[in-house]
Amino acid sequence: MTAYLEVAEGVGTIRLDRPPMNALDIATQDRIKELAEEASRRDDVRAVVVRGGDKAFAAGADIKEMQVMDHAAMIVRSRALQDSFTAVARIPKPVVAAVTGYALGGGCELALCADFRIAADNAKLGQPEILLGLIPGAGGTQRLARLVGPSKAKDLIFTGRQVKAEEALAIGLVDRVVPAAEVYEQAHAWAAKLAQGPALALRAAKESIDVGLETDIDTGLAVERNWFAGLFATEDRERGMRSFVEEGPGKAKFL
Repeated sequence: MTAYLEVAEGVGTIRLDRPPMNALDIATQDRIKELAEEASRRDDVRAVVVRGGDKAFAAGADIKEMQVMDHAAMIVRSRALQDSFTAVARIPKPVVAAVTGYALGGGCELALCADFRIAADNAKLGQPEILLGLIPGAGGTQRLARLVGPSKAKDLIFTGRQVKAEEALAIGLVDRVVPAAEVYEQAHAWAAKLAQGPALALRAAKESIDVGLETDIDTGLAVERNWFAGLFATEDRERGMRSFVEEGPGKAKFL
């Protein structure tokens, strides 16, 4: 398998395993989609970590595989490519990317699909597709601009340059930089903490934010309002408010 799913403490870890650089060939893309959909379905998965290897989170697409594809073949494949990454972005649970080593091209685009990105101090991220006469095709032109703003996204995409962890943190491309040996441990701890929270409320928060970013504020407010009211029908809301009244804030147990 080029990728697999492991579950522990309510956290599902999607691990890329295609040495030496975790190049994202078609089989790996399709496998990522399968695992993201499995993680979305499973009740024992309450948060997700996406990780690669020590040398590379994922060093982009398999260029040798793409080189032999013509226009017609890529018209067919490009939608499936995007769908595999969108499946990660649409996991209705908190998702953190543990970025070690290189996260380039499709690897960077995969990290962009997470809600939170923890990077190793030796990580390098970028969208080098322009150096191949291409543009990012797995969501990079859209998700990167939404995350870091259009000007910084154009800088990275127009030049194809790689950014080190410190710059990635400064521009908002990653959210935390830690020693390389601690990346997965900290990513899992972040996910495990959220896995103890109210699953439906977390899903509501994620969907409200993501949908709101794609639409006008009135529509976003309507999504928020509907989720907010709907959560009053949940057991977690009853438990959370009862605990607050009886024990004080932050002590509710949701599992």
